Amino acid sequence: MLQQVNGHSSNPDAHGRKPLREDLQEFLGQDAPLLLLDDLTKVNPVTLETVLRCLQARYMADTFYTNAGCTLVALNPFKPVPQLYSPELMRQYHAAPQPQKLKPHIFGVGEQTYRNVKSLIEPVNQSIVVSGESGAGKTWTSRCLMKFYAVVAASPTSWESHRIAERIEQRILNSNPVMEAFGNACTLRNNNSSRFGKFIQLQLNRTQQMTGAAVQTYLLEKTRVAYQASSERNFHIFYQICKGANADERLQWHLPEGAAFSWLPNPERTLEEDCFEVTREAMLHLGISAPTQNNIFKVRRKAVLVLRGDRQPFS
Repeated sequence: MLQQVNGHSSNPDAHGRKPLREDLQEFLGQDAPLLLLDDLTKVNPVTLETVLRCLQARYMADTFYTNAGCTLVALNPFKPVPQLYSPELMRQYHAAPQPQKLKPHIFGVGEQTYRNVKSLIEPVNQSIVVSGESGAGKTWTSRCLMKFYAVVAASPTSWESHRIAERIEQRILNSNPVMEAFGNACTLRNNNSSRFGKFIQLQLNRTQQMTGAAVQTYLLEKTRVAYQASSERNFHIFYQICKGANADERLQWHLPEGAAFSWLPNPERTLEEDCFEVTREAMLHLGISAPTQNNIFKVRRKAVLVLRGDRQPFS
């Protein structure tokens, strides 16, 4: 049947081409298994269906990274894969003469950008854009990149420099649980969904050693404090305080055991992100003292009381 789409003929023979279904069948009938296609530019013909079939085959084989030219496509495995992010694998990509010839991996992207900086006479900024829909794995990917750079860019010679580099590395890594506690929430598609954007800048000296880091945040979803969609939750920090405060803190912050708060829905869900101690320890590593933390949590406690609807939350 001849159909018209936006004024153009959709007749598969109109331009002498095979119907897409035949092309797809020919593609699927190739001798080489689809899971071996580690670059989507090798897919022939390049159509939505052939690309998705290739990614599906690699996903079913627990292969979650695929190149697409100079872009890396990452699929969220939705399960722990510790061997995929081990320190040994980081060192393998860092030491490889040509990391681009290794299997597609986020460490390969990280190493290539690091070498781009290292090989240039004059320092030139390198940027990595981590993009995707909610639940795609952007937060995890950013975390892996920060861990990778903290490892490969922290190899100074002197003991004093080594101590400074270790402190910077620890602060970089501990910024993640703090930002996630105050800016992430459980949504329908992702238990740890970033509800804000962030620009992370890692600073290197002329010998390519880590000297500092800066994080800029923007577009925080402030409305989530007062409104959450059905089956979603407020920001992690509120649940962390309610679940993790000890008896003395509950008394000081006026948080009775088992209290219900109208704007903290689904508190019965047990998430890995609800660990209050991890957030506290990370804040200490970032130089936020215990008294300062207490003042911060008091502010959060007042917000929780407002969410509950107490008449005098600030008494």
